[in-house]
Amino acid sequence: MTKPETAMSVAIAGVAGRMGRQLAAVSIDRGIPIRGGTEVAAANAYGEDIGLLAGRRAIGIKPVATVADAAEEAGAWIDFTRPEATLSALRALEATTVRAVVIGTTGFSAAEEDAIRAASSRFAIVKAGNFSIGVNLLEALTRLAAGRLGTDWDIEVLETHHRMKADAPSGTALMLGAAAAEGRGAPLSTLRAPPYDGPEARRETGKIGFAVRRAGGVIGEHEVTFGSEKELIRLSHTALDRSVFAEGALHAAIWAAAQAPGLYDMNDVLGLGHTG
Repeated sequence: MTKPETAMSVAIAGVAGRMGRQLAAVSIDRGIPIRGGTEVAAANAYGEDIGLLAGRRAIGIKPVATVADAAEEAGAWIDFTRPEATLSALRALEATTVRAVVIGTTGFSAAEEDAIRAASSRFAIVKAGNFSIGVNLLEALTRLAAGRLGTDWDIEVLETHHRMKADAPSGTALMLGAAAAEGRGAPLSTLRAPPYDGPEARRETGKIGFAVRRAGGVIGEHEVTFGSEKELIRLSHTALDRSVFAEGALHAAIWAAAQAPGLYDMNDVLGLGHTG
């Protein structure tokens, strides 16, 4: 009997980048065929084999410039690039065989989120701020704790990443904040506290605060603190290897390939639900 992962194939956006190489390496290790990958000219990767870029065996496929060429025979598209590139790819994918899309890109505006939601009428899209299994369990625990603790418990989200990360707070931090807000029965937009800065920066009761650190080559650290006058609860996760994100993304791609069009997240993939 054919294993589920061998019954599909993928194309990878930004395949010569840090995350793209990890996705290619995990795909090769798991026997998932790579049909193509895109890259920008500045990466100087058009003449390189994708397998060799990933530190694995040659697979006879090189990066190309256009989504249509990279995804021509693929079943799933995996995208960890930038918002404008991801949205452009979704439009180009309409003319390909791709029906499942995994989006790990972060930093979308409200209008861009609406565009992704519209595209989910054509594709099974799994979109998440983090594809680590551990982080998604942390999200579920955060939602549960926020739903059980009263508004007299302060909620603070702290994240640390490498110095090159562009968006802040990270997509994962915002995902955790949204889970906490969901647990309290309100959208994050109404509960998110502004940055603590200046002489009048006192904490507001019931709000969800964020703190950001950027240093060195940190892959990703996230901590959610629940604090009352007498107790502190800390839930945390540390990524020790970037491959955990690629493993989760491939798991999501396999799952999405069997789903109807729609917008999903890792709670759906892992069966964790959204209960507060």
